[in-house]
Amino acid sequence: MIRENIEEIRRRIESACRRSGRHASEVTLLAVSKTFLAGAVDEAVSAGLNDVGENYVQELLEKREALKSRDVRWHFIGHLQSNKVKYIAEWIHLIHSLDNAGLAHELDKRAEQVKRTLDVLVEVNTTDEQSKFGVRPEKAVEFVRSLTDLSHIRLAGLMTIGPFLPDPEGSRPMFRTLRQLRDEIAALHQQNVTMQHLSMGMTGDFEVAIDEGATIVRIGTAIFGKREKKR
Repeated sequence: MIRENIEEIRRRIESACRRSGRHASEVTLLAVSKTFLAGAVDEAVSAGLNDVGENYVQELLEKREALKSRDVRWHFIGHLQSNKVKYIAEWIHLIHSLDNAGLAHELDKRAEQVKRTLDVLVEVNTTDEQSKFGVRPEKAVEFVRSLTDLSHIRLAGLMTIGPFLPDPEGSRPMFRTLRQLRDEIAALHQQNVTMQHLSMGMTGDFEVAIDEGATIVRIGTAIFGKREKKR
């Protein structure tokens, strides 16, 4: 059913984009494959989905090795520890979860070592939940300004996780906050900032996220089915 699920999600993305006056090409569908086997990811890639996100470095490394013959753009979307950066810095497509200065400096150092510029998103905790990582919204601009001298990371946008409410409309204020922060940070014209992406919206609320400007939606359950327990 993975192919059919992807086709249905793409239809919903197109409909959401039409309603908000956007084009579907502005939104990347990112498959979140944590706990699912490499075979499921392979099926998604066969269905034309090339952007895949993982939450854990070890699981990411295992799946990348298993699918090394496939054309996959790997995203890291979970909480990233500084001591794990060295394992992914050379090839990761996009990191969604920058939330502290120590990690930023480690990313910059490792990127310099492998002679590339790493695209990263600043994670913002828009729900004020203690269980979630991320920079507080009122600290986001200051945080970005503090990274101005890092020349081997590119701050390509922002990421947030909605509040997991029954009504997806409950996520709208958080997504709107992220969009407003994106615009405010973009206006800084900081050399290592592009702010081209808003990574927000998951299975339960991605259509609201698109309405509020999402450029990446992170979908797991609606593609792969019910998730097994976290390893």
